[in-house]
Amino acid sequence: MGRQPLCDSFSTFDRQLGILRCISEWIAEYGKAPPIREIGRQVGLSSSSSVAYHLARLEAAGAIKRMGRRRFCRPN
Repeated sequence: MGRQPLCDSFSTFDRQLGILRCISEWIAEYGKAPPIREIGRQVGLSSSSSVAYHLARLEAAGAIKRMGRRRFCRPN
């Protein structure tokens, strides 16, 4: 199985890039991944399921890794 593309469109790419940036900055400041609601707040998504969708796409593409059942992230 190959890696999935990060996105289907430029705006999706921008959103996912913002999510990656949010995760990296949060980990640098707090030492752990941000809550899904915080990611959504910082990138302009009000639905936590939308954030979860983008996180799943980023994980499938190998850009992040799930760290436990509830915490999603460590940028690769």
